[in-house]
Amino acid sequence: MALLSYSSGTSDVPLLGDTIGANFDRAVAAHGDRDALVDCATARRWTYRELAAEVDSVAAGLVASGVGVGDRVGIWAPNRAEWVIVQYATARIGAILVNINPAYRVHELEYVLNQSGVRTLIAAASFKTSDYAGMIAEVRPRCPALRQVVLFDSPEWTELHANAPHQNAPHPDAARTWPELSADDPINIQYTSGTTGFPKGATLSHHNILNNGFSVGELCGYTSEDRICVPVPFYHCFGMVMGNLAATSHGACIVIPAPAFDPVATLRAVAEERCTSLYGVPTMFIAELADPDFASYDLSSLRTGIMAGSPCPVEVMKQVVERMGMSEVSICYGMTETSPVSTQTRRDDSLDRRVSTVGRVGPHLEVKIVDPETGRTVPRGLPGELCTRGYSVMLGYWEQPDKTAEAIDAARWMHTGDLAVMDDDGYLNITGRIKDMVIRGGENLYPREIEEFLYTHPDVLDAQVVGVPDVKYGEELMAWVRMRPGTEPLTAEALRSFCAGKLAHQKIPRYVHVVDEFPMTVTGKVRKVEMRKRAVEILGLAAADAVEHA
Repeated sequence: MALLSYSSGTSDVPLLGDTIGANFDRAVAAHGDRDALVDCATARRWTYRELAAEVDSVAAGLVASGVGVGDRVGIWAPNRAEWVIVQYATARIGAILVNINPAYRVHELEYVLNQSGVRTLIAAASFKTSDYAGMIAEVRPRCPALRQVVLFDSPEWTELHANAPHQNAPHPDAARTWPELSADDPINIQYTSGTTGFPKGATLSHHNILNNGFSVGELCGYTSEDRICVPVPFYHCFGMVMGNLAATSHGACIVIPAPAFDPVATLRAVAEERCTSLYGVPTMFIAELADPDFASYDLSSLRTGIMAGSPCPVEVMKQVVERMGMSEVSICYGMTETSPVSTQTRRDDSLDRRVSTVGRVGPHLEVKIVDPETGRTVPRGLPGELCTRGYSVMLGYWEQPDKTAEAIDAARWMHTGDLAVMDDDGYLNITGRIKDMVIRGGENLYPREIEEFLYTHPDVLDAQVVGVPDVKYGEELMAWVRMRPGTEPLTAEALRSFCAGKLAHQKIPRYVHVVDEFPMTVTGKVRKVEMRKRAVEILGLAAADAVEHA
């Protein structure tokens, strides 16, 4: 009888029952004088004891300003030390941190603030071309729950510290004043774009993300000697869970190379801070390897790291091992709704396993591959939908029980929408997606959301958005549009101009193709698979389409 595509992760290491705050306290007690956080852009660093004092000060300031257990606190900023401090401060007091993508614009910001009911918003005033303060001022009158806005590097941020009634108290004494919390309490909302046209807020508990970060760190072999370079964004699970929580749960050091990804800053941070681990989506590693001065950086301290976020090209993985010395580099697969990692390659896996699969199921988790039509588990070697179950599965989508029920079945299996194949040893390959989600440079993009926005263009009669292969980003967006009679065909430049300032830059289609009709099935459904196939021919993307991925 054929072996079924089911696997469970056994482990001699038990799950953590702590809240994030309690786990952080353990790290402070054990590693108080070791480096905990380095912000390279501002040349600032904290030991665990110093970071704890900073976290407690901000936590106390939030409490003094009226933030309580379960209140939503939004954070909207690029990577910086204060992001980490706010992450642990909100966890300390039981406030739910709402991660807001720094690339969001007015339309998206307003929706997220209102959907989650953010009461306090902590944000950067600006970064590069993003005027966060201006956008906040624009939407604030339309966000009735928003009572307090605190901008970094402002008097409000200083006052938040000043409001702390015991900011100079020793850390153990300060800890006694915090509210009683449960590890099952919601502590984080992360928005993932939805096929309904608006993002959904994946709601995660202490137990979800603390254990996932700890598990990822265990499989990477982290100890208090490790220094983890985190150029991936904190607003995403990759940064705040696989980076920050994996580090603090092992007493390791978080190294922030720059506010946003910069290959030179990343390589410099690894060399100067003697990082042992480096994270990135494939495009980041490609950019680092392509730097003309790559050979001048001493990367000899590196031993491990994680490549995840989008399909990982086999050849890139091989170069990371050979040229960057990351002999123990790991590939992870997951999704925001599962905290995020479900499968991971191991340090002792063969090179072939580590460059050509997304690994096997993580400790204390289950995965199975089912027939999307019948729901039955398929034999190994056959494709089907990947499902996962265990401690990592989210509590649900914030205030959207109907959407939660669509994603998590009665037996608590999370249906990923991804097509996968499991081999006889339990290793998985991702072969495609049931949904038409596009992953561009590690960002999950949902065409329906973009299509609904394109419908607001006065000359567009109908629009369909598909992902097309791209060497740099893995996938890019292409809009197929039907124009209203008597209007001029839409160009890519005109579309970008229409979207600018209204959609995050990664959601703006790179290509536009004007058609009279879309490819349709006999039942009247748009055939996006056919559109993608034609797009490869139209755009001359055969080479990009041929790139092999795990």
